[in-house]
Amino acid sequence: MSKAIITGITGQDGYYLSKLLLEKGYEVHGTIRRSSSFNTSRIEPLISEYGKDNQLTLHYSDLLDSTSLNTLIMTIQPDEVYNLAAQSHVAVSFENPVFTTQTGTLGSLALLESIRKSDKKIKFYQASSSEMYGGKGKEKLNEESLFDPRSPYAASKVFAHNMTKIYRDSYNLFCVNGILFNHESPHRGETFVTRKISRAVGRIYSGIQNKVTLGNLEASRDWGFAGDYVKGMWMMMQHDKADDWVLATGETYTVKDYAREAFKTVGLDWSEYIETSEKYFRPNEVDYLLGDSSKAQNNLGWSPETSFKDLVKLMVESDIELATREKVLISEGLMQPTWEHSKDS
Repeated sequence: MSKAIITGITGQDGYYLSKLLLEKGYEVHGTIRRSSSFNTSRIEPLISEYGKDNQLTLHYSDLLDSTSLNTLIMTIQPDEVYNLAAQSHVAVSFENPVFTTQTGTLGSLALLESIRKSDKKIKFYQASSSEMYGGKGKEKLNEESLFDPRSPYAASKVFAHNMTKIYRDSYNLFCVNGILFNHESPHRGETFVTRKISRAVGRIYSGIQNKVTLGNLEASRDWGFAGDYVKGMWMMMQHDKADDWVLATGETYTVKDYAREAFKTVGLDWSEYIETSEKYFRPNEVDYLLGDSSKAQNNLGWSPETSFKDLVKLMVESDIELATREKVLISEGLMQPTWEHSKDS
């Protein structure tokens, strides 16, 4: 049985990747940070199904604690390590640049060092990001395109990306960089714009929210489905050569396009429910991102399976179900709305 360590297992990508690996028969070990409350809600179904047989095990660890990471790798002796953990919200990285930079740089370096010192040949996956490109042009971006980071988050990702390449070339380690363009799902964090919109649509449709406030509606992104993209992560690790890979759909849509499609799903006019505010604009905006995944398609056999419209529909339908449950709880006095523009506010 192959063993994998996933940092950031409680996030969106951690959920989909761990689900994929568990279904493939892997023994999966995930890292979680110590806190006063449990943050494992996304992966609870996986814990229930696989935890009792020790196929899925969670470990307390921290990307800023190199000793705990080293102990984990030396104890488990994994075949693969997937570094997905980060402070991944771009806007938040401007508010908390030190923490964002530390987790994005020191964590990957500590993992690479532990793998270098290990007696076992361990494969390493680094979660790079399309944000590294900066997005000031209109061209399709691939593995050879130049980076122009425009946020603390993107800058930290460039560092980790380059260190992964350095360790690969210097020590002959199997280290890959996955440059994933935006990938969404019903498990996306609710502060990310796609999920913020789908949550709002669900609540507005259910009658427990009036409108939603967004930032730059003209920002354009290459949006895919997270479930498709984690398959690409795994395929990179099975390839006979360690390399850098772009995963993208090759299509780009604005935030306005996403909002229009989301409200259209429930028969509503998006323009009647959306307002904008400067507080949701980034200090240094990335205007346009469009990816070229030809290399992954030709060499890995990977391609996106979920269309933009199907992705939006999937997210909206999931959040309608969630809003329906919230409405019942509110009506029974078991819940108070805490979101912006609730019907009671």
